[in-house]
Amino acid sequence: MSIEERLELVTKNAEEVILEEEVRKILEEKEKPRAYIGFELSGLVHLGTGLVCGNKLKDLAKAGFETIVFLADWHSWINNKLDADLDKIQLAGEYFQKAFESLGVKGSNVKYIWGSEFVDDSNYWAKVIRVAKSNTLSRILRTMPIMGRKSEGEMESAFLYYPAMQAADIFHMKLDLAVGGMDQRKAHMLTRDTAEKLGYKKPASLHTPLLTGLEGYGKKMDSESAPDLSMQIDAKMSKSKPDSCIFIHDTDDEILKKIQKAQCPPKKIIGNPVTEIVQFIIFDVFNEFKIERDVKFGDDLHFDSFNAFEESYVSGDVHPMDVKMSVAKVLQKILKPAQDYFDKHSDLVEEVKQL
Repeated sequence: MSIEERLELVTKNAEEVILEEEVRKILEEKEKPRAYIGFELSGLVHLGTGLVCGNKLKDLAKAGFETIVFLADWHSWINNKLDADLDKIQLAGEYFQKAFESLGVKGSNVKYIWGSEFVDDSNYWAKVIRVAKSNTLSRILRTMPIMGRKSEGEMESAFLYYPAMQAADIFHMKLDLAVGGMDQRKAHMLTRDTAEKLGYKKPASLHTPLLTGLEGYGKKMDSESAPDLSMQIDAKMSKSKPDSCIFIHDTDDEILKKIQKAQCPPKKIIGNPVTEIVQFIIFDVFNEFKIERDVKFGDDLHFDSFNAFEESYVSGDVHPMDVKMSVAKVLQKILKPAQDYFDKHSDLVEEVKQL
């Protein structure tokens, strides 16, 4: 695979790359560069985590990166996930690893690392302290959205460790590329700025889109302008809103029912959770999207790109319900490996649900 082919694979379906020329240089100069995505551990894995992030992990591994799935158990503890019970968090982490493996995130280029593997290493904590000492309190507070929190109001002092630890993780693992959703952008910018101050390797960063929850934006967005990042974070698919999520091991019936209830405004792409699935998942996996229609409404439609689908949908040539039915059918196909795995390991899903 050529450098350009690898670069295209790494950067495809990304919302933002900082900077593409840095990624190209990494591919040119390093035989096996290192990349990672970190995950807080709680609840069930949904499409945004399992497929948007999971598919990017597979892209990185295929492009020759040593690809690290970082199971951030201590970070989850700091952020009060699962009642701040580390045993519960680590059970959720075991489930997360099985979830990703069931979707194909495995192989010689994929490695799973726990945050707790670092905590006995004084060199790691020295990096945490160096990061903290190199940044003002106000700069650290501005990164709080990475935890799904705002910087105003009552906060635990433990929250302040989180951004410094996240930057230290990246330095400690000697990463070339830090990957995460757009909600992780501030942490990655903090890391890049701090690297220059401390003389550490400055990682490139890549941000995947945030998949909108099935409820959409509601009245939060009533214009055709693109939502800002804070709105995207508020409206993203979240396991804390199960009715607005599709989980990777949902049954075919559950997938169909959830998609049928999803917001899918006609002629509108911006903030439309169903057309986002077409854009960020279906066309990331397949080169074609087929919409099956009742013969009385016309022939089936075939699209070879999202742009072609978007043009047809915005013009009103495609009915939202036809899109929904076809999206549900494709998702059922994509998620079948995870469904099959967790059919045989349903006890793990039930344990996590009980948490």
